[in-house]
Amino acid sequence: MSGQGMDADLALSLVDPADSLARQNEKLLTIAGALIRHAEEMTEDRGTGFAQFQRAAMLEEQVRERTRDLERALDLLNASNARLADANRETATTRQNLAAAVETLHEGFALFDSNEILVMCNTRFNALLPDIRDQLMPGLHFLDYLRTVARSRHLGLAEGMTPETWIEMRQLRHEQHHFILTQRMGEDRWVQVSEHRTQDGGTVILQTEVTDLIRAERRERGRMLDDQAAVLRATLEHLNLGVCIFDARLHLLGWNGKMADFLTLPRNRLRAGMHFDTLLEQVRNQFIFPNGLSAYRLADWVRRARRRDHFQMEVRHEGGQIYEIFAQELPDGGFVISLADVTAERSALAALERANETLEARVAERTLELEDALERAERANASRSRFVAAASHDLLQPLSAAKLYLTSLGDDAISPTARGTLEKAQNALLSVEGILGALLDISRLESGRVAVDMAPVALGPMFRALADEFAPIAALKGIDLAIRPTEAVVISDRAYLRRILQNLISNAIRYTESGRVAVLTRRRGTMLRVEVRDSGTGIAEEDQELIFREFHRLNAHASASEGMGLGLAIVERAAAVLGHPLGLRSALGCGSTFSVGLQPVAGPVPRPEGPAPVEMRGAETRDLLVLLVENDAALAGAMVQLLEKWGVTVLDVASGEEALELIDATGVEPDVCLIDFQLGDGIDGLDCLSGLRARLGDVPARIVTADRSEALQRRATAMGAQIMAKPIPPSELATVLFGRQRRG
Repeated sequence: MSGQGMDADLALSLVDPADSLARQNEKLLTIAGALIRHAEEMTEDRGTGFAQFQRAAMLEEQVRERTRDLERALDLLNASNARLADANRETATTRQNLAAAVETLHEGFALFDSNEILVMCNTRFNALLPDIRDQLMPGLHFLDYLRTVARSRHLGLAEGMTPETWIEMRQLRHEQHHFILTQRMGEDRWVQVSEHRTQDGGTVILQTEVTDLIRAERRERGRMLDDQAAVLRATLEHLNLGVCIFDARLHLLGWNGKMADFLTLPRNRLRAGMHFDTLLEQVRNQFIFPNGLSAYRLADWVRRARRRDHFQMEVRHEGGQIYEIFAQELPDGGFVISLADVTAERSALAALERANETLEARVAERTLELEDALERAERANASRSRFVAAASHDLLQPLSAAKLYLTSLGDDAISPTARGTLEKAQNALLSVEGILGALLDISRLESGRVAVDMAPVALGPMFRALADEFAPIAALKGIDLAIRPTEAVVISDRAYLRRILQNLISNAIRYTESGRVAVLTRRRGTMLRVEVRDSGTGIAEEDQELIFREFHRLNAHASASEGMGLGLAIVERAAAVLGHPLGLRSALGCGSTFSVGLQPVAGPVPRPEGPAPVEMRGAETRDLLVLLVENDAALAGAMVQLLEKWGVTVLDVASGEEALELIDATGVEPDVCLIDFQLGDGIDGLDCLSGLRARLGDVPARIVTADRSEALQRRATAMGAQIMAKPIPPSELATVLFGRQRRG
């Protein structure tokens, strides 16, 4: 800004706005003239003074501006103070109103802010703790409040609780934000304390006196306890037991008259409140404790800190009675003791024990007799089984020789009459073979030493084989045999299941004169049932259990060639061993249906492999060399005669040792070895085969035997040896030697 401009502003600032316009103009003109003269006459010193005048004028103006600002600020402050005073008056009024309202509450009230500081409380808050009432002032921290209350001599603490544990309890409950508890304060005075957390984090505590309510509850509980005590007394008096009840301090609470009678004490000697030790001293000499024990065993149990187990003991009274003492702890730490007179029971028990001893002696004597009889029966049964097995083996030897001799006759020139006789002889031998096989089956099943191989069995191939086997027999009788095809697979032992079905079909054909025999499968729930139906004469109900006995036939006139009544006995025993339910439906004139229950298998089952074919070493059968090891001269002669007729060269020896010596001496290598199992006193057939394999390698061989035991079968299987059962079927022998059947 220029100097002139500043002078003008200064001149204007010196004019009083309150003057009239003419006066203001006059002043301005005077000031302007003075300023002009001043400018014309100004020297250096005069310029400095004027500059100071200018600064003074400027400072005066700034002071005026600051003064105006201060006045405005003071005005605002005065207004704010006025409003604050109004608010304070309103707050004080509100606080007074709130305090008055809180004082009108019937409950004790306290408010703590979010910092746990006491804001306010009414006079009823902790009014029952007068010794600390004056210390409850605003500004008190919540923890200090708890410590102050805990020091009050009027605060009622639960049994076992200290002021410190009470403070810990209240702190834990305080952290829950909301809780209600009943607190004893003063002499038998009670308040219900509830804490609630406010939205801003503060805490409100309400205290409601519930003394009258608790006293009313006590009175009601007392009436109930009196009623219960009356019921308890009536119940105790009704019991046949002597009962007494003690509290946790071992003082007598109650008892019944029966206890006084048992203890032979006058009624006035039993009084409420008497100590257990006092009562024990009065009665302990009346009883005799068992095994040198004393009454202090009961005293020791009573004084245990924790009586987890009950106490029980029988004692004898000096009058001869026997009492059972039973003691059990009560939930409140007390205990109950009962005394039961068990004299009659123990006398009866003693009499019963004497009777039992007499009975046991008689039972033991009878058991010995039965054991002797059972042992004799088992020996007889074992002897019978051994006899059947031995007799069958001895019979099978000549039977096998007879069949081989008959087969060796072959197509020799004989008359038709002789050929008919030969066929009848062969049929008779077949019947004998069937009977012996059945006897061996019965013997094995009864011995309990049968080993079965339960595995998946496809019924289709078995049904087709049975159809091929029995179709010619049924055709000879003019009977229609229908075996329905099936693809079912079941769990069973293949050999025994086939034998069961063979016997059922054979039995059906035998007892059906005309009509039809059918074999089919039916589903029954999860089981598969194979049924064999016939249109025969049927079986009366009273005979349906008898037919499963050995040697029992409904038509006793049947010849031995038609069976000895063993087929169904074998069926029943084999089905029991395999776990296959056996069923029968029949009536006279309506035919019969036998059924076998089987467990089916889901999914495909691999076809079992047949026996490995015999590898022939000679290209031509006429060069076939067979080593025969057989100690039975008749059977060996029949075998040699038949084999030589077939063009086979036979080296026959009577023992295993001779066979090994022959191989060692000659170095001959037979194409097939036929070895009897039972070779007398020397090595058996399996040991002989083992020696031959050691010398010749894996030579084709068959173990020939009439022994059908499971032990032999397991041993042969372990060696990889195959068995040919006696009597030897010529067709099977031909298959082994030539890989096909050969006519004699």
